[in-house]
Amino acid sequence: MSSFPHHRPRRLRRTAALRNLFRETHLAPSQLVLPVFVRAGQKLRRAVDSMPGVNQTSVDEMLRDAEAAAKAGVGGVILFGVPDAKDATGSGGWDDNGAVQSGVRALKKELPDLVVITDVCMCEYTDHGHCGVLRDGEVDNDATLELLSRCAVSHARAGADIVAPSDMMDGRVRAIRNALDTDGFSGVSILSYAAKYASAYYGPFREAAESTPKSGDRRGYQMDPGNSLEAMREVLADIEEGADAVMVKPAGPYLDIVARVKDETGYPVAAYQVSGEYAMICAAGERGWIDRERVMMESLLGIRRAGADLIVTYFATEAAQALPTK
Repeated sequence: MSSFPHHRPRRLRRTAALRNLFRETHLAPSQLVLPVFVRAGQKLRRAVDSMPGVNQTSVDEMLRDAEAAAKAGVGGVILFGVPDAKDATGSGGWDDNGAVQSGVRALKKELPDLVVITDVCMCEYTDHGHCGVLRDGEVDNDATLELLSRCAVSHARAGADIVAPSDMMDGRVRAIRNALDTDGFSGVSILSYAAKYASAYYGPFREAAESTPKSGDRRGYQMDPGNSLEAMREVLADIEEGADAVMVKPAGPYLDIVARVKDETGYPVAAYQVSGEYAMICAAGERGWIDRERVMMESLLGIRRAGADLIVTYFATEAAQALPTK
């Protein structure tokens, strides 16, 4: 008799067909969201040096990228605005003719079935680079809520399906929900960046969005990387205030938070594979140190396995094209 037990796990790993049949976690293009950086102009495509393949684009060029993503089956796009002019309050954020608002209108006209999400924050629009109004060198939480609400309503007016506040101000979800409902946009969803950490992985994004703070940093309002109980308090508060879905950012270093949020709330959970995660995979792939495509897919599958229902990733179109068709 064999000395092995009757159960031999390798039997179900012998072929690709068997492995696919018994895979527990699946990744689909519709679960991916592509971030895009949009600014004024025409036929504009400006490369982001620290993020290979990522560009700031004018609306017409953004439409080309969105069309490619939609053709690959990507579920949605999230828009970040890069204004030509900035001021202390970030007033460009609620300009109805701003790049994001123009981009939303163009997307809903040309690609009506693609889900359009907008980032709601002031850091791209303020001349100081912080996520709200500064008072004596610190962000004034309550004064910022009105500005975020104006921004969200402006995006909803343009046709956004989902607004995604990323500022980490206390009470912003309630303020935005009230503003949307009051202005007749009760059908617009809120995807809250509920657990957004003060991470060192954001560097390339700040180049892309031109949003690096002129002084200080954002640790006074973004979360400490050592905290998980606080993450749950943040998530539960945003759910109580009316968030329709919650996000954990970054994704890879915080998979324990993704899993915990999903397990303890049962709520729709998004995870953002941020610019630093993307840039590291690209850089190592370019040097031949890793297999770029395999690591890309493994990283995304790991985020799904942790419990994310959707993943915001700069790999969205590339990964969707690489996934097997059904």
